[in-house]
Amino acid sequence: MRIFVTGAAGYIGSHTVRHLQNAGHEVFAYDNLSRGHRAAIERLGLNERFFEGDLLESAKLDHAMVMTRPEAVLHFAAFALVGESVTRPDLYWKNNVLGSISLLDAMRRNSVGKLVFSSTCATYGVPEKMPMDESLPQSPINPYGQSKLTMEKAISDYTAAFGWQCASLRYFNAAGASSKGDIGEDHEPESHLIPLAFRAIQKIAPPLTVFGTDYPTPDGTCIRDYIHVDDLAQAHLAALLHLEKQPQGTHEAFNLGTGQGNSVREVMAACERASGRPVPHKTGPRRAGDPPSLVADPAKAARILGWKAVHDLESITQSAWKWHQSHPRGYSTPKV
Repeated sequence: MRIFVTGAAGYIGSHTVRHLQNAGHEVFAYDNLSRGHRAAIERLGLNERFFEGDLLESAKLDHAMVMTRPEAVLHFAAFALVGESVTRPDLYWKNNVLGSISLLDAMRRNSVGKLVFSSTCATYGVPEKMPMDESLPQSPINPYGQSKLTMEKAISDYTAAFGWQCASLRYFNAAGASSKGDIGEDHEPESHLIPLAFRAIQKIAPPLTVFGTDYPTPDGTCIRDYIHVDDLAQAHLAALLHLEKQPQGTHEAFNLGTGQGNSVREVMAACERASGRPVPHKTGPRRAGDPPSLVADPAKAARILGWKAVHDLESITQSAWKWHQSHPRGYSTPKV
């Protein structure tokens, strides 16, 4: 299949590109490189199939689609920092919403009717029950979650009106890196627990702050569902295969997680086992809006997509440590 991937130079996008390539698909990449990495494009061998442009640059989007004639789009291009979305909501509504609408319109102009959308468990807000299934009310508590929910609704409307086949994949906590160790997680600023723990271990970042130790959890720290980025990539392949068999006008949502939660302290311990070093850390107060626990119920994805996460926390932290050891400064690490 000819597949057009937005945000292909980013963390989850780049890992998914590799899995698409390994499965024999013809991949074309689109990214403005504002937060993605040209080095990831180069390491994936996509230089000749890479189009640099912003989602809001309609002429560039049209040119890329005319040149590639894609059969499906995988849409990863988005800003995804919850805290930033609160202080700079303008960035999130412009990029995540207006940019995504621009993409949908380009798809329509170029007769592309299959889409897998990168969504998030943040669309649920503070969940009413645990584990979290797709029947829960979606009540986001930050602009990031709102932007993703807005796009899920827009995709539903486009799907119904134009007979598309679409899937929205609601991620839980993406983590880990490629087993090859050549592509991985590199955000600036970094806000994710595992990279922050390893950066603290490597002494290239301050000690890790554990936000809140008095939650109603077994060890007092927040519990989250950590899912390996390669498992997420496989879920996109499964969603594409599923859409091929669905009638026009189909838009389905799936939670992507392991169904197992790990606390902050458990993740720190796993990072220490992977690296053989202690995680320098300090404790701080709870962060506003942090629920005690967020764990997926991935049963729908297993039942309908035939997909299940295969990596555990040990695999996640070991792969991440391999990346951080060889790339302590991310993609900007000088070549040896």
